[in-house]
Amino acid sequence: MTFSFRITLCALIIASSLFDSSADADNRNLRLWYNQPAQQWVEALPIGNGSLGAMVFGGVKLERIQFNQDTLWTGAPRDYINPRALETLPKVRQLLFEGKQMEADKTASDMMSIPLRQESYQPFGDVYLDFPELETAEEYVRELDLDHALSRVSYKVNGVTYKREILSSFVDQVIVMRITADQPGSIHCIITKTSPHSNGTTTNTIKGKTGLIILSGQLQDYHKDREKLTKPSILRFESQLRIESPDGEIYKLGQGIEIKQASEIILKLCAATSYKNFRDIGNDPAKICAQTISQTADKSYQELKDRHIADYQNLFNRVAINLGDSEASKLPTDQRIADFTKNNDPELLEIYFQYARYLLISSSRPGSQPANLQGIWNYQIQPPWDSKWTTNINTEMNYWPAEMCNLSECHQALYDMIDDLTITGAKVAREHYGCRGWVLHHNTDIWRGAAPINAANHGIWMTGGAWLCQHLWWGYEFTQDKEFLKNRAYPVMKQAALFFVDFLVEDPRSGFLISAPSNSPENGGLAAGPTMDHQIIRNLFANCITASETLGVDKAFRNKLTKLRQKIAPNKIGQYGQLQEWLEDKDDPKNQHRHVSHLWGLHPGNEITPLKTPDLAEACKVTLSHRGDGGTGWSKAWKVNFWARLHEGAHSYKMLSELIDKSTLPNMFDSHPPFQIDGNFGGTSGITEMLLQSHDGQIHLLPALPDALAQGSVSGLCARGGFEIDLTWKNGALESAAILSKAGQPLILRYKDKVIKMKTQSNQTYIFDQNLKRQ
Repeated sequence: MTFSFRITLCALIIASSLFDSSADADNRNLRLWYNQPAQQWVEALPIGNGSLGAMVFGGVKLERIQFNQDTLWTGAPRDYINPRALETLPKVRQLLFEGKQMEADKTASDMMSIPLRQESYQPFGDVYLDFPELETAEEYVRELDLDHALSRVSYKVNGVTYKREILSSFVDQVIVMRITADQPGSIHCIITKTSPHSNGTTTNTIKGKTGLIILSGQLQDYHKDREKLTKPSILRFESQLRIESPDGEIYKLGQGIEIKQASEIILKLCAATSYKNFRDIGNDPAKICAQTISQTADKSYQELKDRHIADYQNLFNRVAINLGDSEASKLPTDQRIADFTKNNDPELLEIYFQYARYLLISSSRPGSQPANLQGIWNYQIQPPWDSKWTTNINTEMNYWPAEMCNLSECHQALYDMIDDLTITGAKVAREHYGCRGWVLHHNTDIWRGAAPINAANHGIWMTGGAWLCQHLWWGYEFTQDKEFLKNRAYPVMKQAALFFVDFLVEDPRSGFLISAPSNSPENGGLAAGPTMDHQIIRNLFANCITASETLGVDKAFRNKLTKLRQKIAPNKIGQYGQLQEWLEDKDDPKNQHRHVSHLWGLHPGNEITPLKTPDLAEACKVTLSHRGDGGTGWSKAWKVNFWARLHEGAHSYKMLSELIDKSTLPNMFDSHPPFQIDGNFGGTSGITEMLLQSHDGQIHLLPALPDALAQGSVSGLCARGGFEIDLTWKNGALESAAILSKAGQPLILRYKDKVIKMKTQSNQTYIFDQNLKRQ
């Protein structure tokens, strides 16, 4: 999406949006707040507009704004293909069938990506605001207002109240900060910009009451010591900071700008790179920044703020949640996180739930890159796991709340990346496997690498693309948009399925069709026939079958998928009563690996449910008991969802409590450790699954409501079939449900053992009581 088109789109959004004051009121006091500045990056507060993000530290004497732009990556357009892969494939398969795993693993090194690793997401720069006369402050408050997507800092020094407010606007593609003092001429500030990249350069100019600081440069190759075949990093970047001070004195000071005797300062920050798409780096970042600054130069802070809030609330205000009152609600957020398991603090859960929705809006918007392992927030040259898109759970987990939590537009950035991957993945499918269609392994980067990376014992896993296709299908299931299904989702899903039509191979031991070679992420090494693969492939085939029936196309292909699907190795229950992770009954009950990949069919898949497949559901419980309640942040978050799908509300809540208590940082970011954003999204998905499920062919109300959340309400949650749901409950029981049918689809509604079936009409709301009787 071009910048000018994005602005036009935003203007249309604002023109058509309505302020929902009732939802805003229901959201209550949704803020993270602290009584001291951030000392570490993981204490700073995030803002973002999908592409342009920043971490706000809130210092008194020295404020730091560390910022990112989502297309600043190492590397260059490249081809990750390994020309030896195709001839190696049959050798690896044969070795696996002969039980020679170690030899197969060694041989499979010839199937790996060239180079062996992908590229890294990069920090862009820092803005520093030095207030020389300010030292010890009183009445200090630092906050993130989730209702309006604003970060604020306020304090008093020598009787003067100083305030800072900062936002990242999707509409205007700028970060904007306003600095004020309640006594005239009290602000003295030195503003500088720095780059973590050694060849970044800074220049400054002054014109009248405005100043401009420009930071520009070209990325270095940070992987020379690691990867001889890595192409040098070549992306050019530029950031422009416009400084406005209507009543202050403005001066050049070295490479910065000094402002004296001001009552107000306005900062407008933009950033861009030469990245245009994964094959084209021909953008002019200086031109893009100049255009952005020019378009916002005459807009007041209030106008920019109003436009930002209107756009943001058009998304955020769709869902409101009330889980009860908390005595701890007046405490700072970091203290509430630390004491969560000691206190009954349902209001913190409301903030946690809405914080993930805030993060998704802030890191994934139409025209941006999708949210990566850290959303869009990164301060390290060599970030953990390169801050890429890891597609054996983490990227998908980022988007679990998108449809359920009424943020369908935020899925768009992921769909755009999938479109790119069909191009690179088609070449990998052809040259690595001799297959039609397209394939993706367990990681990708901004250059859309699709080949297996790192090592064969976890990198050769080819169902990443098939899993991403589930999100395309959800995009249709939740919205019932047949044009989207016809023109966007189904063609991509069909090509992903076509790969497995060619790739699946008959197991010489059982006669079933299996996926080989592959892995069960990220446990057990190279394998033939991991359970997770088969669950994902069956899901993909089933969704393609339903899509082709819905659209009335591809009958022959549909029939072929139906026959193949029946031949894929089924889920099996092993010697301990567990769901087997592989074809062989070799699970170790003492293994507590953080990945529980073979429960994919329970969640986010839908082939294992307590109501329809009770034996398999019980086997999942056995597996979860073996794996234990430990794990990294995202692993705990997945377990919140697993237990909710098993209708075990108490255990689901236990996992949620441990997720907050043990894996949530002071600024409420999820900790892998270190910071990794997927657990935030997975946790909110889990809360939603406690309250509403629609994956089993029916809308199930309060399927896993824990005793700890015995009363509350939620509005605006979405269910498959094009339904929007409002719920209230008290003393652990449903009081009422309001269901808006957006698409006029048949409704099957369940609460406990009560089930009703009825026809609906488009855009009509149906009200039910605790007995599912219409009101």
